[in-house]
Amino acid sequence: MYDISLFKSFAKGIHKTKSKGYNCVIYTRVSTKEQADNNLSLETQKKACEVFAKKSNLYILGHFGGTYESAKTDERKEFNNMLSFLKKSKEKISYIIVYSVDRFSRSGANAIYIAEQLKTQGIMVFSVTQPTDASTASGSLQQNIQFIFSEYENQQRREKCMAGIKEMLLRGEWCTAPPIGYDIVRSNGKRSIVLNSKGKLLKKAFYWKAKEKLTSGEIIKRLAAQGLKIRDQRMSEFFRNPFYCGLIVHKALEGKVIEGNHEKMVSRELFLEANGVLSENKQGYETSPINDDIPLKRFYKCDECGQFLRAYKAYKNQKYYYKCNTRGCKCNMRADTLHNGFMGMISGYSLELDEDMQNLIREQITAEYNKLNDRNEDNIKNIEKQLSESDRKLERLEERYVLEEITREMYDKFHAKFVEERGKIENERSKFGKGVSNLELYIDTAFKASSKLATAWASADYNDKQALQFLVFPEGIYYNRKKDECRTLKVNEVFSYFAGVARGLDENNKGNCNENLQFPSLVASSGIEPESGASETLILSIVLRGLVVAAKVSYWLIS
Repeated sequence: MYDISLFKSFAKGIHKTKSKGYNCVIYTRVSTKEQADNNLSLETQKKACEVFAKKSNLYILGHFGGTYESAKTDERKEFNNMLSFLKKSKEKISYIIVYSVDRFSRSGANAIYIAEQLKTQGIMVFSVTQPTDASTASGSLQQNIQFIFSEYENQQRREKCMAGIKEMLLRGEWCTAPPIGYDIVRSNGKRSIVLNSKGKLLKKAFYWKAKEKLTSGEIIKRLAAQGLKIRDQRMSEFFRNPFYCGLIVHKALEGKVIEGNHEKMVSRELFLEANGVLSENKQGYETSPINDDIPLKRFYKCDECGQFLRAYKAYKNQKYYYKCNTRGCKCNMRADTLHNGFMGMISGYSLELDEDMQNLIREQITAEYNKLNDRNEDNIKNIEKQLSESDRKLERLEERYVLEEITREMYDKFHAKFVEERGKIENERSKFGKGVSNLELYIDTAFKASSKLATAWASADYNDKQALQFLVFPEGIYYNRKKDECRTLKVNEVFSYFAGVARGLDENNKGNCNENLQFPSLVASSGIEPESGASETLILSIVLRGLVVAAKVSYWLIS
């Protein structure tokens, strides 16, 4: 009979004593930047972990974290750097020392999975304030429960926080940082959100998008020319955010839209128009935001309800129509009919002047223009001096950064400040424009366009037609479908004045130069040179201011 001990070499499940290593790493973190900047939590965590390592005769191979990282997700830069170090380290590492389990992770089941994966590599997660031996079943269970409770506490905290946020949002109060274009202002204990200098520039972007139909790329270039740089992706988010028209949307509101208490950047109508919502319809006809065939839309108004007429193309006869959208109104008319009527109206305000009158006006316009431009020279010189100083500051800042006299943080802070300062100066400079080099050409073109307004309007594109319409009739035209009549509340007094001259005023009205003329906003300021290839409408608006002053003087002389 053989001794059973001879078969011991064939036995299975023999317990082998594993020697634990003495190397460790330390991981510390806080959740927010404010905690990292304003309290001593990180230093407290690090000190406690180092004391424990020293008492346990552990050798520290590295420190990780030391900053703010949310533990709701394990996609953390410093956390993943630590895991990568553990994997690649040539030295055997046995422990990750943390101050408490929730410092390691608050992701619950995912934290348990990571801890189990580390355990297969012989690495244990050890909490200084919640010590457990995760190498045993009971210790592992206890640590897993701690991970689960950390996630539970995090969810509870989030629910309480979201409840408070929701209450504030329902009151119309935006509780986090506002979007670009706004600042938070606190006065007498009250918090308000108001437009800043960037917001006033961005306000123009909505107008360019809605009225001029510019692409985001073109708008970005215009904003950059005025000192505001913005990315294409951010511009898309900007146009889609109803915060700018005074409304609040948020995930916590669960699909509700709330009236906000903050300052509006644009009207809701302009916001919808910029987003193309107002051009949508489901009534069986086509619409187009820019169409040379329907330039009177949003210019003609219904005489019954005062609403702007919209335009559409009927499917049956493929003709364009203008229509009032107010329920009950039957204001509907063929586009070509209204166009003919409008051309008849605008023809009555053409500026038909003889050669003697035109020559006197030319002289007066030139004198008036030079007089106004001379006033701007001192301002322009002063502004250009400020621009040079701003450029010098930026160059000096870059030089100091290159020479390592200042940190990256200081460079970014002051660079942003100087760029914003320069943008404001450039914006102020743009108000004065540049001198017109060929004033005579503009005057000739203005005379030509203003003498044949109907022809100029008929040959213009959509944008120029709209500009000319509002230039002559600033408040639009009311159309009465029942009487088939048009009326206007106001005519640009410049055209009204010249129409009277062209018809020949009676002797009693001659030389009456006391009339106070008001100019619509479309009339550009003197001293601004039109862009290359400017339209006749734009040129006309630039010269109008000089025309009216000159005409009064000239008419008085001729009389």
